Amino acid sequence: MTEIDYAALAAKRERIKQQYLLPHRPSSSARGLHHFALVSSDVERTVRFYQDLLEFPLTEIFENRDYKGSSHFFFDVGNGNLLAFFDFPGLDLGPYHEVLGGLHHIAISVDPATWERLRGKLEMAGVPHQIESGASIYFRDPDGARLELLADHLGEMYGSRVL
Repeated sequence: MTEIDYAALAAKRERIKQQYLLPHRPSSSARGLHHFALVSSDVERTVRFYQDLLEFPLTEIFENRDYKGSSHFFFDVGNGNLLAFFDFPGLDLGPYHEVLGGLHHIAISVDPATWERLRGKLEMAGVPHQIESGASIYFRDPDGARLELLADHLGEMYGSRVL
């Protein structure tokens, strides 16, 4: 394992911040996140997890235009944002793996009362999870994708404005 020079990393982070974090941030060219797409190995199990356990309503399901027989389905995660899934019958994609350049986790903002209720539902369902800073719950979906329920408001992270 390579030894890490933490002081050099901190200095590099500060240099990048000074160079690229503009004092008057321009407007983004984007309107928002339309959907984030993941892969599901079992459509019904995924629906039960996201809709019944996490309370994200299923909004639509139809055949994937790019793969005959595959389902493309969507969940409402609030604020006009969607979490989407594909299944790919017959491809035997195997379990989810975190890889460099791939998905690390999806953080979804919920209000504190909902955070408490969903934490209780995860515990009752026996879903292994980890609580950090009293505001984040990390856990995995049935296919292994890492999720975070965050009690911070949109645009905030640990009490600091990031947007």
